[in-house]
Amino acid sequence: MEIFTTKIALDTYLSSFRSTNGTIGFVATMGALHEGHLALIRQSKQLTELTVCSIFVNPTQFNDPTDLEKYPRPIEQDIALLQSVACDVLFMPSVNEMYPDQNEHWHLDLGGLDLIWEGAHRPGHYQGVTQVVKKLFDAIQPTVAFFGQKDFQQCMVIQRMVEQLGLAVQLKIVETVRDPDGLAMSSRNVRLSSEGRKNALALSRALFMVKQKLNQGESLLQLKREAVDFLQQSPGITLEYFAICASDTLTEIEVLEEIDKPLVAILAAWVDGVRLIDNVLLIS
Repeated sequence: MEIFTTKIALDTYLSSFRSTNGTIGFVATMGALHEGHLALIRQSKQLTELTVCSIFVNPTQFNDPTDLEKYPRPIEQDIALLQSVACDVLFMPSVNEMYPDQNEHWHLDLGGLDLIWEGAHRPGHYQGVTQVVKKLFDAIQPTVAFFGQKDFQQCMVIQRMVEQLGLAVQLKIVETVRDPDGLAMSSRNVRLSSEGRKNALALSRALFMVKQKLNQGESLLQLKREAVDFLQQSPGITLEYFAICASDTLTEIEVLEEIDKPLVAILAAWVDGVRLIDNVLLIS
């Protein structure tokens, strides 16, 4: 695996590959890699000829400095994991490399997607996400970029950016990878105590309960009430939001239309002092 820390060195390497019209797959990460990230790498290896992974803890998407400071950075372990799945290139830039202008201004019209749910609870988060992903797309020029469904709203935000800016990259959303007990894999899970991790299982249980009961004909309003009640009564869970939304706009849906539209159940909650998000597609 080749490792680069500057855009110039990365571009020099990738230019020779692009000259043969090879396809490039890209997986953007903030490190602290787990099986969910490796699933994205494997997908890229299957569908493209060269796979690039980036590790960059992007400061502009953190609205809480403490959260940025606490974000895990086990770089040696991350490199070993990437080598284990035969990742071709690792791009690991510094903050100065990605943001040479400390006063850089960025704002993209995201159609309100950056103002609801995660956007409402983390102001400026998705502007920071699109800012850095655009920089990474420019540096790597991928054919296909792979993102995990667990960050569903992020996927929708990046899709909006790609469409708005007319970027020549295809997005591939890969299904959430879960532990055998149902917990969605997250870099933040390492911060959970054993009791906190056990309590966190209520999140996926609530989501899959909604999916099962929707198939049995319960109304959306009733399903939401049951899920919220379940989570509020679960030990160690502080719920921020739970919603059933149209999967394309993330507009909350309270009544199923005659023609079913794609729906997703989304949630965010605090467990053991750690903020976790999860979602399940209800109708795809």
